[in-house]
Amino acid sequence: MGKPNFSDDFKRDAVHQIPVRGYAVREVSERLGVSTYSLYKWMKLYAKAASQTSSVDHEAENRRLKRELARMTEERDILKNRSGLGPACAR
Repeated sequence: MGKPNFSDDFKRDAVHQIPVRGYAVREVSERLGVSTYSLYKWMKLYAKAASQTSSVDHEAENRRLKRELARMTEERDILKNRSGLGPACAR
């Protein structure tokens, strides 16, 4: 009998259960029928990939939030000026 060949999705899901859901490595190992050695190996493999994509995701999220903040600030200023509360309407 040969060694089982698990898909990348299976490996990611298995690894995801440990830090995100808080399960112990041994518990995930027993439940999925995978050795703890394999889980630790997959954790190293997918942690590197996750950290690389994570930094890219954070940068994109920061840009999106800055655009959103600029839009909200502009809308707030427009509403202030329209209601007569802003500096353009000072008496």
